[in-house]
Amino acid sequence: MKIEHNVALVIGFCAALSGCGEGIPEVNSVNCSGRGMEVALSAFKVETERQAFIDGCEALAKQD
Repeated sequence: MKIEHNVALVIGFCAALSGCGEGIPEVNSVNCSGRGMEVALSAFKVETERQAFIDGCEALAKQD
């Protein structure tokens, strides 16, 4: 019984995590540097949204 419960818990946890990472990336220090920037830019399908993200990253860099 305990093994079945653990398997169900793991499957539920994986399903919950599979929803993470979808949508438009937000401008923050992780997404605006190095590998985070590469991943974030690949998520954009519309060039205007991509440019807005880049502009937000540049504004964030000027604040620091």
